[in-house]
Amino acid sequence: MARRPDEEYDYLFKAVLIGDSGVGKSNLLSRFTRNEFCLESKSTIGVEFATRTLKVEGRTVKAQIWDTAGQERYRAITSAYYRGALGALLVYDVTKPTTFENVSRWLKELRDHADSNIVIMLIGNKTDLKHLRAVATEDAQGFAEKEGLSFMETSALEATNVENAFQTILSEIYRKISKKPLSSDESAPASLKEGKTLVVGPQETPTKNACCSAS
Repeated sequence: MARRPDEEYDYLFKAVLIGDSGVGKSNLLSRFTRNEFCLESKSTIGVEFATRTLKVEGRTVKAQIWDTAGQERYRAITSAYYRGALGALLVYDVTKPTTFENVSRWLKELRDHADSNIVIMLIGNKTDLKHLRAVATEDAQGFAEKEGLSFMETSALEATNVENAFQTILSEIYRKISKKPLSSDESAPASLKEGKTLVVGPQETPTKNACCSAS
């Protein structure tokens, strides 16, 4: 029996979407994984994830993107999901200055809970709302440079730069993990094939993928 194409991949990369509620994280995820946009999308409750298999640097990568709820009352739940993430997209809304001001707080939480080698990209979403823009591109670019983050502005509605943003962060993850062994008890990167989940650094607990894998 023929296997579906999405069952065959060289690497599995976990990445998380973080940022305030309402900045468009869920629509970025649906645009990237299903090429869909929903104007009536509701706030994410807890954590959701979606996957997409694509080519990165000539290799087949299955991207597993986790969408974390931005509301304060879910923060304690979602912090556990940073573990095992190789990348993070930190999203703010270019029309809402408060969401950009809160980026520093999200970045601190990310650095407190995630591995120090995680690849982080700052995303300014909703660029289609040009007449409502309240956060200058230059300000966000300056913040990203100061913090050592990559930066891109997107529109999930118009599909602007969404593919580019995910491709860029996945390529950065690939380049980082292909350069060195992930920890002293891991074998060389050449063995990290056949869809093995990559976890940077020591694992405190078993991987958090139990909800989406047969066990």
